[in-house]
Amino acid sequence: MEFTIKSGSPEKQRSACVVVGVFDNRKLSLSAELIDRASNGYISEIIRRGDMEGKLGSTLLLHNVRGTLADRVLLIGLGKERDFRDKEFRTAVRSAVTLLNETGSYEAVIYLTEEKVKRREVAWRVEHAVIVAMDAVYRFEQMKSEPAEVRRPLRKLTLSVPQRSDLSDGEAATARGLAIAHGMDFARDLGNLPGNVCTPSYLADRALELAREFPDIKARILERKEIEDLGMGSFLSVTNGSEQPPRFIILEYDRSVRKQRPFVLVGKGITFDSGGISIKPATDMDQMKFDMCGAASVLGVFRTIAELKSKLNVVGLIAACENLPSGRATKPGDIVKSMSGQTVEVLNTDAEGRLILADALTYAERYEPEAVVDVATLTGAIVIALGHVACGVFSNSDALARALVGAGDDAYDRAWQLPLWEDYQEGLNSNFADFANVAGRAGGSITAACFLSRFTKKYDWAHLDIAGIAWKDGKDKGATGRPVPLLATWLLSQEGNAAPQ
Repeated sequence: MEFTIKSGSPEKQRSACVVVGVFDNRKLSLSAELIDRASNGYISEIIRRGDMEGKLGSTLLLHNVRGTLADRVLLIGLGKERDFRDKEFRTAVRSAVTLLNETGSYEAVIYLTEEKVKRREVAWRVEHAVIVAMDAVYRFEQMKSEPAEVRRPLRKLTLSVPQRSDLSDGEAATARGLAIAHGMDFARDLGNLPGNVCTPSYLADRALELAREFPDIKARILERKEIEDLGMGSFLSVTNGSEQPPRFIILEYDRSVRKQRPFVLVGKGITFDSGGISIKPATDMDQMKFDMCGAASVLGVFRTIAELKSKLNVVGLIAACENLPSGRATKPGDIVKSMSGQTVEVLNTDAEGRLILADALTYAERYEPEAVVDVATLTGAIVIALGHVACGVFSNSDALARALVGAGDDAYDRAWQLPLWEDYQEGLNSNFADFANVAGRAGGSITAACFLSRFTKKYDWAHLDIAGIAWKDGKDKGATGRPVPLLATWLLSQEGNAAPQ
């Protein structure tokens, strides 16, 4: 979709549709008032009849409104004016774009970006309008023999800003929003592919394609022999039961103004997770194709920063494999040796994500990083703790955790910090190895993070458990592209902040 920025009065716009807002209790927004004046009170008349109450997300499409140059005027309910915040703004934009895409308005001018949102400037409103619009029209139909056709789909959105002095900020925000949306779409496409297509090798190939598309990205793929030579026994123990070979994907992007220590993103890339010998219940096991959404989000973030040509030094590490049962599969009670030299008793083969991340986190040490953030659909326990709203943040650096939570707030891709106290470490004790890979059900997301923390002693590190936010179930089933917005927002805020190498 194409986006442009404009400043001007709504009644003067020659467009297939002009979109304006109405607050609860039938209060017209300023842009709706301007159309009302131009139409000699037509909008007020419609409102008085009760056709539009202003309830959040409600819509009313009007044709041939006198006094205007647009073919249609779309009224969008904004809810209570005093409560018009991030969620309400995004809901209104989504309602508008969804209806526009369904009614043949191939282009439109949206004035919702002129509405004041508490604590948010024009640039934020424009950026989020772009992201929400792209999300609203996203469809995954690559695997269908006959994709559904949208009649005259929405192709162009013009976002209005209050003053001409806002145009340059609006254009920069549009570019940023579009880059984040492209990163989300890239991650979603990967997550939505079935496990028989999106194998570890396929994931590696897409990383190489990304590097070809964006020359600032360098990609290198390590195969089994090289992984073995590195001593990644923890990673390799997970892939033993699969015929699909593992891949360790290394991405490097460096456009920092001066040579700076890199930020490292580590992604969990289990392209299908059966649970291994500790096999999962059959119900909903198809959703385990989403167990590589951490890896997909890392790739999506790289696409975003490369599109923006960000002045950053970023490294991406993705451990990719399948977790399947077979006669060669790792068994409960087996002991494996990690790249760090620490040994792990595998009590549950379905706690496999932490095993592959352990070796990737150890590999990250060689970059002497500014900070390391791993991204993983790690535990069902985080869904019980936080539901499907926020991802869990665990960190050995409160400053890093605060920065990530703050970025999530700005991106409306929210996160919440949970404790990583030493008290929780005791559950990992083992009589036979340095420690076990699980510590029971209680506090499962915390003890999983405690396990990872044992491989992150040499740098500032945070772990994002995204099991509750990486995909949706039900009628909207599919990957969400989260936490690409959070990670991109955090990284972009760090431009120029890393210490020199």
